[in-house]
Amino acid sequence: MASSKASDGQAEDSDLVRTFFELRENLLLFLAARTRCMATAEDLVQDLYLKAAAVEPGTDVKAPAALLYRMASNLLVDHVRSAQRSSRRNAQWRLDKRVIMGGEDVNDEPAADEVVVSKERVRLLAAAVGELPPQMGRAFRLHKLEGMSQAQTAQAMGVSVKMIEQHIAAAVRQLAQRLRS
Repeated sequence: MASSKASDGQAEDSDLVRTFFELRENLLLFLAARTRCMATAEDLVQDLYLKAAAVEPGTDVKAPAALLYRMASNLLVDHVRSAQRSSRRNAQWRLDKRVIMGGEDVNDEPAADEVVVSKERVRLLAAAVGELPPQMGRAFRLHKLEGMSQAQTAQAMGVSVKMIEQHIAAAVRQLAQRLRS
């Protein structure tokens, strides 16, 4: 039982881990000053601890503080390289997915404010269609929204094509008037 306790506490007893805990705040500030992000610095300090704890117990470390700062610098370099690779990968993806016409980037997505306005117009149109008289609304929905021809709509509703034309024309007038106001 005593040997398992010794093996559990060996990493904590190493000079490197003890020095890590003594210098933790300074190491954190060292990394935060270079990353300009406290959360990233915290992640790097945690990685540093894992690396320090992984050093074989009994390894002779002449200058543990210097080694910890060197390890922190190396972790920082790895972090920067990883961020650069990610940035390049994202930039390449954007280049691959963009459309160029006449030497200009073309963004085929509508602006956010246009999307909001469009959604509001669709909502208003749906409400206006719902307020049409029943036969007129059904004719409009079958022909304009479901894509049936006027003849198919007339057959589905059991009325003449002329009646469908009148219903649709009246519905378009009503909807245009409603959406203008």
